[in-house]
Order: sequence, then C-alpha cells, then structure tokens
Amino acid sequence: MPVHRPGSARRALSALIGILATLLAVTFALPGSAFAAQGRGAKAIPHPEDDWAGSQILKHEGGSTTGAEPPGLLATVEGVDVSSHQGNVAWATLWSSGVRFAYVKATEGTSYINPYFAQQYNGSYNVGMIRGAYHFALPDNSSGAAQANYFVDHGGGWSKDGKTLPGALDMEYNPYGATCYGLSASAMVNWVKDFSNTYKARTGRDPVIYTSTSWWKSCTGNSAAFGSINPLWIPRYGSSVGELPAGWGFHTIWQYTSSGATVGDHNKFNGAMDRLQALANG
Repeated sequence: MPVHRPGSARRALSALIGILATLLAVTFALPGSAFAAQGRGAKAIPHPEDDWAGSQILKHEGGSTTGAEPPGLLATVEGVDVSSHQGNVAWATLWSSGVRFAYVKATEGTSYINPYFAQQYNGSYNVGMIRGAYHFALPDNSSGAAQANYFVDHGGGWSKDGKTLPGALDMEYNPYGATCYGLSASAMVNWVKDFSNTYKARTGRDPVIYTSTSWWKSCTGNSAAFGSINPLWIPRYGSSVGELPAGWGFHTIWQYTSSGATVGDHNKFNGAMDRLQALANG
C-alpha cells in the first residue's frame, strides 16, 4: 500500500512553481518585447513599441513620404531618429551616407524603456555621431515631473562631452485615445512646463520640444510660452517646414520625412555643424 508523504508533495509543488516562474521570467525578458521594457508596478502602456517621434503625425496630418531631399537648404546637418521599431540600427551605414546626429527614444510614460536603447544610443556615439535621447509623452498617464524624472533616470540625461544633445520631449497625438489626452489647453501647458522645469533642474538643460503646429494649436491653444526657452523640433513631411507654433521664430530641427534611407525618419538641423556642436555643449 503506497505511503503518503506530505513533504514529498510539497517539494514537488515547489519545484513546479519554480519551473513556471522561470518560464515567466524568460517570457518577460524576451529582447524587443514590451514586457521586457515595462517596469513592474508602473502603469502599463498597451503598445509603446509602436509609438515613436512622428508615428501619429502621418496618421493625422499626412504629407509626402517619398524621402526626397528637401530643396534649397544651406548649412544644414543630416540626422535620424530611431526607436525600438527599428531594432538594431546599422549606424556605420548611416554614417557613410552622411548622417551626423541621432535622437533615440529612451522612454514612454513612467513604465517603458526602449529595449534597444543601448545599441542605438551607444552605437550612434561610437561611429562619431552627436546623439540625444527623447521621451514619448503620455500626459494622461502621470505628471510632467514624474515623466521627466523617469526619462532622466533611464537614459535621458545630459553631459557636456560635446557629443550629447539635450533630451527631447515628444508631444504629439495620443496613440491611445483623445487627441489631447483629455487635458484642457491650460492643463497641457502646465504639464509641459512641469516636465521642462523638472528636466532643467535635473540636467541643467532646457529640453527640446518635438511637436507639430497643428497638434500644438489644438492642445495648448497655440501657447507662446516655450518659444524663447525650448529648442523646437518640428515634423512636416513635405518640401518646407511651413508654419511654426506660436512663440518660435525659427526651428532647430526639422523631421522632413518618415521614409528616408536605412531607418525611415530623417531630420535636418537648422545650421552648420558648429551650431549643432554648440547645442550639444550648452
């Protein structure tokens, strides 16, 4: 007659639980997965791997995506921006094609970190590019200060090494709902100020603001509060930058196509290389 051994049953159950825990750990650590990049206990984001600088601009505003070189531009520097959407980037190929700077998505909300950030951020630097990090804002997810701190703590900092651009704040159409994230124009302005002020306190630099004129008009009431403080990075897929948001007399970076060579999103810095270096040095 079999003898019942409670200790053996407990040990078997414990071993089974250990195996299941290991399998779950492997699943959550898969490279490139949203699970790998989202912190425990934070507010989860449905599809952060699909959100990058300009991912919502083409959907809402359209424009040419031929990738053709904009005409009549003098004293400009070619750049790109990337996210986990591109995976491991061929930085040597981009350098050979004339690309000299890059912005890399670091974070979104207060729970997502780009799982390819190290390859992209360090890889661009290692081939000689000036690079910076950007944060995809979710103003209905948490405060501007919370997201600025999360950004700085996960790759969005700045150092005066001549190769690091100030962090950028990506303000665009909500990929998960209401265009303006359910905020009034005044509340949105306050959210951006909260992020910008916190980032400045942490790094000593004013963040670059990435936004389109159309979204800025709709969601901030075309606020002119940032034009004299924050450099402007504007997306417009066509032959010219077009109208700028209120407060800015000129743009610093123009994202002119979403279908350029190698990675898609290509940019022009509005100035010569020495001015780009000056922006990096602060």
